[in-house]
Amino acid sequence: MTKPVTDQTLQSLDTRSRDIFRQIVETYLRDGEPLGSRNLSRMLPQSLSPATVRNVMSDLEQLGLIYAPHISAGRLPTQRGLRFFVDAFMELGDLSDEERRVIEAQVKASGSGATLEHMLIEASQMLSGMSRGAGLVLAAKNEVPLKHIEFIQLEPSRALAVLVSQSGDVENRVIDLPAGVTASQLHEASNFLNAHIRGRTLAEARSDIASIKEETKAALDTLSQDLVERGLAVWAGAESGLPARLIVRGRANLLENVTAQADLDLIRHLFEDLETQDGLMQLLDLAEQGSGVRIFIGSENKLFSLSGSSLVVAPYRDKDSRVIGALGVIGPTRLNYARIVPMVDYTAQVISRMMR
Repeated sequence: MTKPVTDQTLQSLDTRSRDIFRQIVETYLRDGEPLGSRNLSRMLPQSLSPATVRNVMSDLEQLGLIYAPHISAGRLPTQRGLRFFVDAFMELGDLSDEERRVIEAQVKASGSGATLEHMLIEASQMLSGMSRGAGLVLAAKNEVPLKHIEFIQLEPSRALAVLVSQSGDVENRVIDLPAGVTASQLHEASNFLNAHIRGRTLAEARSDIASIKEETKAALDTLSQDLVERGLAVWAGAESGLPARLIVRGRANLLENVTAQADLDLIRHLFEDLETQDGLMQLLDLAEQGSGVRIFIGSENKLFSLSGSSLVVAPYRDKDSRVIGALGVIGPTRLNYARIVPMVDYTAQVISRMMR
């Protein structure tokens, strides 16, 4: 299908200009190379001289849709040109019945009897393999019933808080300890929490323990009370906002066919961005703002703007239709958008169905 466009720029382009612009963009998306007027004149359905093609290319440059990377070189699409192409010209492909079966089978197989995290890791790996980009999944903190919590002392001032949900998911967080905490107090705090959290979500557990404040004081000394509060806070996100996990697979794909130092620098920036968890909830917000797949090209995506990468992302939902995470593909701006958009969309639909 072709997206409807109301942009006045489209109205200003005649058939010849549209054909030339489309060829420049499609060559870039396929090969990553600039297209010159002589080669372009041979590719067009109508017979045009290289000189005529150059005149049209000059007009497209003035509109900010293409640019020359070097003097006397061919032309490449600008970021604005790529956005214009995606919105105005791109015809989305559709997945074949076989591709749909493969996606559904892989997601269901990874989710059968396994943890949610395992299913999301497999989905990320699958998107990477099918797109030749990096598969990306953002798993927001899900309010699931809890089974067990334990504190393991790492050093005098730090401990590992281990939280196990009833679904089998395990998460670990390092927390700072109050001065003077002993191993027996860690054990005591763990026992108290386990007596009150089993079968409850974090929000419910915090509410329950707050309501029995006097009982808590009677059962625990001051340091153990502090541990209980820290253990609940780190999981409920009271200290640093709602936690989220970013799962990325297929980073090596981004290095394929990259030789120029400038391109390597961009990939390095992207790898650095992916290593930091700062601002991950922005990604979820971006996905949640649209009803389906969203495409962010270059600096349109503030989270990965330094690397100039493109991101195709869609939300997945729980049984109450609430957005609880996002998945997609990230890579260079010459992603195969027409193929990746339906792939990401369908994968998000399948995972949403598995959540019900």
